[in-house]
Amino acid sequence: MLVSGGRHRHHRTEGYMRSKIWFFVPLASIALAVGGAVAADPPASTSAGVPPAAQSGITRKILSTIDVPDSKYQVIEARVEIAANVHVPPHTHPGTVVGYLLEGDYSIKLAGQPAKTLMPGESFVIPPGVVHEEFAGAHPAKALAVFTVEKGKPLTSPAK
Repeated sequence: MLVSGGRHRHHRTEGYMRSKIWFFVPLASIALAVGGAVAADPPASTSAGVPPAAQSGITRKILSTIDVPDSKYQVIEARVEIAANVHVPPHTHPGTVVGYLLEGDYSIKLAGQPAKTLMPGESFVIPPGVVHEEFAGAHPAKALAVFTVEKGKPLTSPAK
């Protein structure tokens, strides 16, 4: 038995999410073009094939890495999952991060700003070098994140 409107609504939502995701990949490239990817001193781990240090409750799975032609930058697409009731401590990224919440309970707090709670289907931008922390609520958070970073730089570093 099919719940009224269930199948059609699912396809509309899926198509909407897909169109939003395809919007953010070029947006990350635009951020790069306007100077969004600023280099920072790298720790031991880099985006050049070495994943950031494992952090309890968060996983980052690299989906694709694309070199930006005629530049020293790359765009890295990752699926980020934060377990339920996990606080990701303050950290930074050396380039712009454009994120899209796929599902779950998620809040982000940028330095100097109040925490912002997102609903699935909403997006966020983390400027380069800005200290921030993230929180998952009662349900695990799953997001698509697009990083624009200088080749060989880290995806994430603990806040100093």
